[in-house]
Amino acid sequence: MAVGRLARFLSIFLLFLVNVSSEQEPSYARFSFDASMFPTEAEYDYIVVGGGTAGCPLAATLSHAYRVLLLERGGVPHEFPNLATQEGFLAALSETDSQDSPAQAFVSEEGVPNARGRVLGGGSAINAGFYSRAEPDFFEQSAIRWNMAMVNDSYEWVERTVTFQPLLGTWQSAVRDSLLEANVTPYNDFTVLHVRGTKIGASTFDSAGRRHTAADLLASADPANIQVAVRATVEKILIQPSVLGKTKKPTAVGVAYRDQFGARHVAKTRDGGEVILSAGALGSPQLLLLSGVGPRGHLQSMGVSVLRHHPHVGKFVYDNPRNGISIAPPAPLEHSLIQVVGITDSGAFLEAASTVVAFSSPGRAALLHRAAPPLFLTVATLMEKVGSPLSHGWLRLASTDPRDNPRVRFNYFAHRADLARCVDGLRTVGAVLEAQSMDKFKVGLFGLGRAFRFVGPALPANRSRAAMEEFCRQTLTTIWHYHGGCVAGKVVNGDLKLAGVDSLRVVDGSVLSTSPGTNPQATIMMLGRYTAQKLLLERKKKRKPADAHSS
Repeated sequence: MAVGRLARFLSIFLLFLVNVSSEQEPSYARFSFDASMFPTEAEYDYIVVGGGTAGCPLAATLSHAYRVLLLERGGVPHEFPNLATQEGFLAALSETDSQDSPAQAFVSEEGVPNARGRVLGGGSAINAGFYSRAEPDFFEQSAIRWNMAMVNDSYEWVERTVTFQPLLGTWQSAVRDSLLEANVTPYNDFTVLHVRGTKIGASTFDSAGRRHTAADLLASADPANIQVAVRATVEKILIQPSVLGKTKKPTAVGVAYRDQFGARHVAKTRDGGEVILSAGALGSPQLLLLSGVGPRGHLQSMGVSVLRHHPHVGKFVYDNPRNGISIAPPAPLEHSLIQVVGITDSGAFLEAASTVVAFSSPGRAALLHRAAPPLFLTVATLMEKVGSPLSHGWLRLASTDPRDNPRVRFNYFAHRADLARCVDGLRTVGAVLEAQSMDKFKVGLFGLGRAFRFVGPALPANRSRAAMEEFCRQTLTTIWHYHGGCVAGKVVNGDLKLAGVDSLRVVDGSVLSTSPGTNPQATIMMLGRYTAQKLLLERKKKRKPADAHSS
């Protein structure tokens, strides 16, 4: 018992030193602490569950007028060196064995591997860094209530902190030129806007190669008004049932969470406060289900008491299919993540990356009679993403432990239109490969001419629709842009308030029925800032009559 207490004390003390000892630590380290250092019960105006792509800008903005608690189940980015640079991207996504890895692996019911963020900054801390705003149609089709002037202001606020113009290297320059040769036009040069044709997008990696994430937006928070608890696993939302004559609807009054040592904490909201779920497209619907808000039959089958029958929680879950090819070029290339994108008329987006991977051969090790050092191989990838898929699936609890991944099925290509767009996109990939600007990446084949050296399957030689559809199905993977589960217009209203439960909102990718543009992170960061700005304005307007009356 004494040993356990000592270990806990040392762990907390070391975390404290991490937060206060170095001027080089990010600004959010000033108010980010391990959850075990928080009181067992406390009150706040706003409790934001999930310190990810939306949660960080949301909490930072609200802190300028209200006391805010931001709860993040993972650690902080600077604890994980692989998150800091482009070179660490693949390692961060693959090293998921530990319980506190910044990326948590999951596999859809179709068997497609995927990942979700488990670190302050969320998906913005583990992704490929591409930044591009949503297409105009997104705002027209969304059931969210938008003020476009505030939308643009919120985008600009985000961009001042986390976006940079990338310098193109050999592979990205060749992809840009090849897209134009393949008639993915016009050329739009560098822009954060979503425009048809070929463009260079912004990057969240700066000129020195350092990653910037949504956690950087916490630098704008009021330190006196915000507390960030990391390694805080929220178990459930505390919902007070409706009381005859007092409350017409169930009301969220707080959350229960556990620290890394298993100690239970309760955070409650003050009068007029709210709980805001920003736990992501998997985490937010999962927490609603764990809290008794969801389809009655599913909740009862999992032994969860039903507080509010909500048939659409966990429904309308989408993922954008990704397909493509990879080649081994004849000469090494620099690391590059997504910088150039081709936006086609058919609704497919073409992107590219180049990376260096370690390759070890058992045969080589046996020949040397010892462990052989790995060979390093450059792999250049050209991929297409189906924008705005129509196919959708579902999310359900796998257990009542919030640390476990929920079950999720995306039903890829269930809608024929998605498959047709995949075929069109891959045919454009074929046209890009045939461009003259790609010749330099071919290798000589012993007197048989020059050709690409493919890593994995090549596009079918016969590009008939049947052959290409089969290629789409066989090479299907994710681009990590899954969304939905708490869709606006079905689970939340236009202001992102949960239908049927007071003082509870959802602000993250789970409210979206379509992924906004080539990459959703710009719009999800904007959504966090935008929602907080609207809340501040609404509460300011509500206070004015009372202030006038009291004077």
